[in-house]
Parts: sequence; C-alpha cells; structure tokens
Amino acid sequence: MILGIDIGTSVTKAALIDRDGTSHHHASTSSALIKGPDGQVEQDLDDVMDSVARVAREVVHSASGPIDAVAITAQGDGLWLRDAQGRAVRNPMSWMDARASSIVARWGEGGADSVTERVFRLTGSGVFPGSHAGLLAWLSEHEPESLEKAAVAGYCADAVLQRLTGEITVDASDASLPFLNVTTREYVTEALELCGIAKWQHLLSAPAAVDKVFTLDAAGAELLGLPAGTPVSSGPYDLQACSFGAGAEHAGDGTVIIGTTLACQVFTRDTTIRPEFEPAGMWLCTPDPDLYLRVMPSMVGTAGIDWMLSMFRLEPSDLTGLLEQSPPGANGVRALSFLSPAGERAPFVDPLARGQFTGLTIANTRADVVRALCESVVFAARHCLEVPGFDGELSASGGGVRSTAWAQLLADTMGTPIWIPHEAQVGIRGAAQVAWKRLGTPVDTDAWRQQRTRLDPNPDAHAALDAVYREYLAELGAARTRWNNA
Repeated sequence: MILGIDIGTSVTKAALIDRDGTSHHHASTSSALIKGPDGQVEQDLDDVMDSVARVAREVVHSASGPIDAVAITAQGDGLWLRDAQGRAVRNPMSWMDARASSIVARWGEGGADSVTERVFRLTGSGVFPGSHAGLLAWLSEHEPESLEKAAVAGYCADAVLQRLTGEITVDASDASLPFLNVTTREYVTEALELCGIAKWQHLLSAPAAVDKVFTLDAAGAELLGLPAGTPVSSGPYDLQACSFGAGAEHAGDGTVIIGTTLACQVFTRDTTIRPEFEPAGMWLCTPDPDLYLRVMPSMVGTAGIDWMLSMFRLEPSDLTGLLEQSPPGANGVRALSFLSPAGERAPFVDPLARGQFTGLTIANTRADVVRALCESVVFAARHCLEVPGFDGELSASGGGVRSTAWAQLLADTMGTPIWIPHEAQVGIRGAAQVAWKRLGTPVDTDAWRQQRTRLDPNPDAHAALDAVYREYLAELGAARTRWNNA
C-alpha cells in the first residue's frame, strides 16, 4: 500500500492506495485561506503542515499492513517562500492571489512584442497573476525584504516535502510554469529577465530527476506517524496527478477536472511552441521525459455555480433537477462565467475578464439562468481542449461530474464519450501510480484504466449545443474587446 496525500487549496486529503488502484481509509480536513485587500489570498504553512499530519496519522492508524511509501501531490502555482530550514519567511501566496493583476496586464501590452508573448515563445507557458512570474514581480516591487530572507521560492508540494525530508527540491511539473524549458528541464534566464526578476533566479530549485525518491527524516516520520527512512515520492502536482489517476496517459488523451476551477489538459509528444496559440496555459514536464502535458487551467468552475446557487438559496443537490428543467440552450439565456476577481488565465489571459448574462426576459426561470451558467462552464472546457488539439480519450473527474446531468452536459457539448473513474480520489491515485514507477515496481495501468464508466453523448443535444457554443465564442470575442476598451 501507498499513503497518498493530496494538499488542495482549502482541503487536504489522504488515503491508502492498493496496487490494484483502489483506495481505503480516506481522511480529509480543511486548511485556511487568508484573504485580504486587492485580491490577496494567502495560506499559513504551519496550518497546512498540521492538516497533512492530521489526515496522514488518521489513515496510518487505520492501515492493516505495512506502507511501502508516501506519495504527495498538491496545488500548483502560487509562491511558497522558505528559508533553508523550511520555515516560511512570509505567508505563502496562493495561485488565486490577484495582487499582481496590474503587473500582468502591463506585461500584456504591446501585441506580438509584449512581455507575455515573448515569454510564451521562450517557454510555451503563459503568465497570470497567481503564477511565480506575477508574484515574484510584485514582491520585488513591494516587498523585496521577503525575497532577500528566502532560500527558496517554491510551491506547496516541495514546501511540504522539505518539512518531511529536509530536502530542497522541486518536481519538474511544478517548475515548468513559467520559466522552464521543458525539453531541457533548465530555467530560461531570458524569460526571467523579461519579467524583471532575474536577480531572484537563485531562489528557483533545480528540478528533481524523474525517478527521484526521497526518505522521511526523523521530524517527518514523527509528523506522519511512520518509520524514518520511509520512501517519499513528490509530484506531479495535482492537475497532472488527476490525469494519471483518471486513466489518461497516452498522447492525445484529454482530461477535464471540474472543481473549484476548471482544468483541461491534453498529453502530447509535440515539442513545438505554436505561434498561433495565445500566450496562455501551461506546458508541463511529466515523469516521462518525452511526454508533455498541455494544460488550460481556466478560472471558471464550480465556485461560480456555488455562487449562483447561493444567490437563489439553493443547494448543490438541486443542480441535477434544475438542469433537467431547462432545455439545451437554456431558453435563450446566455452566460459568460468569468466570475473570478483575478479574471481569466486560460485559454487566454485577461485580468479584466468578467461574467455576464444576456438574453433574459421575464419568461425565463431560475433553471434557465443556472443552466446557462453551467453551459458556459462546459463551453469554456471545450474551448480549452480545442486549443491544444485533443484527439484521444476524454476523462472527467472532480466534484462537477458527481452530478450525472452535468457530466452528460459535458459529453453532449464535446460530442464524444466521457470516461469517469470509479475512484473519486484521482489525484491521490495518480500520485501513487507515479510513486510505484519511481520505486521500480510499476502498476498495471491498463487494469487501472478499466475502472471507469463510459458516458456517451446524445446526438440531438450535441447538435443543439454545438450551435450555442458558436454563439458563445462570438459573445466571448465581443466581451474581450469591451473589457479592454472600457
């Protein structure tokens, strides 16, 4: 068995994963988000470590046999500054943090010669306010003393790993955005120079080898309730781990993760940075040096749906019934679901992106409004998958697909079968799969892929939604012009 730990933005989860891919003895607990003015979102590293200890000890206490290793996956992006002993020099800054929005907006000025475009042509990844680029630049302008005190500028997973093992490192999946040449796995100094933060490059750890396994030190062993020397695998970070856990692994395979935000990703062996792409999304290393993951991590997702349901004083359990009460196209109501204060980061970057509803009349119902918002989220998913060129199997996971009606909406919009894993803990499952490979005892991934349910699209619904999707793209184009000319 492997103890898998998934450190999310507000929830930390743990489970034991067997070699057949099944999970046992789940535990979860919350960690705090610290919100401040100007879109600030931070966390407390000690609070996060407490959450890791709580779920790990609960699961370890329930184990009926030896634990072969610990597999860690975690939220990506953000900025987790630490000293050489792994102590936070300031609160970690979340990937949701929006305080660098004005900096990123400034980088986007100038068309093809903008900072954003030039960085994208060097690394294949976009920049957004909550990425290392924006947050390092903001600190360099407003809080350089924190950078001067730091020994490492990392991410959530490597911050936790340092406290468990004493090692300063980073998984290549985390390090990929936005300064890594993913083919050589080396940082591109010119990209840091364009962002005005090259003086802080020494804070970026060299990516760990693809087969690197660490071991718990005495402090980490005490924290988790395991023997010192227990192997530890860290990474890939949660988006990629979810793809592996959901059954995607071949070039062309895609995954949609409908969570608080919406992550759409496609595996590829193509090493071309395509000039026709907008400078957005992520180009990530994977444990296979010749396989990459193109990720479009949209800021839309269930957070917007939860907001809408609360406005109508409804519960998430009401969602399926509401979707069934309104036909495809939501009786003419159209929505753009860009409700994050930080704007959007994929498949385009715009800190000024905002939501909207159009086509409303007094004949419409709340079911039409809710369906229009759900359709717009799924349209965003299709848009995000079309950009990198999805052409294989499509898996779906996350809280959104627990609603059968919403999962069907995704299948109908894409016009292709959707594969939904039986196991809900796909991030932990994917991290465990990678851990066993690093330990030299890989699992039978074909057998793991059989543990999924296929959901086929309805041809009539697809035809109707395809027409509405074209309207969505046109409305999005008009809105983007309006946002940036206001």
